[in-house]
Amino acid sequence: MDKLLKVKAEKKAKNPTFKRQDSYKKKRLPESWRRPRGWDSKLRKRMQRQIIVEPGYGTPAALRGMDKQGRMICVVSTMKDIDAMAPKTHSAIISGRVGFKKASLLIQELLKKKIQILNFKSPEEYLKSRQKKQEEAKQERDELAKKKEAKKPAKQKEEKVSIDDKLTDEEKKKLEKKEIDKLLTRKD
Repeated sequence: MDKLLKVKAEKKAKNPTFKRQDSYKKKRLPESWRRPRGWDSKLRKRMQRQIIVEPGYGTPAALRGMDKQGRMICVVSTMKDIDAMAPKTHSAIISGRVGFKKASLLIQELLKKKIQILNFKSPEEYLKSRQKKQEEAKQERDELAKKKEAKKPAKQKEEKVSIDDKLTDEEKKKLEKKEIDKLLTRKD
């Protein structure tokens, strides 16, 4: 395994950087490699001197899907995925489709098992910074809600008091009779 890792490192050092055709011409095209498929593409027809990805440039088949230390890379999105992993043979990448709440639980579990997380430089610092941001956002929301509540109740109380004060005893009795009549004459 160590020999294969050395071979992989040497090959990767010798390999050229494969760039997408015309990526330097247009900003919207990333430099990451895409096979040229155009009918008139000079690169596809091998008329240009730019290097194309070919089978000889690949890593050894035994090391595909492994990181630099020779551990299998696993994409983690649930706790079940973590249960099947071992710290000496696996390293983890937390899925981008997972939200922060679930990701924080996954990170904590991976740190307990001492499994390396590849898509965070320092997971502990990431957790701390995100939790601080969430707390600040929550405090802002709470402050806004308190301000809104402080404004609303004063208006509502005034309206209720003013309606009750305006009605006399006779008018109140009439309203009660109307409500009773509505209930009695209601058709089901």
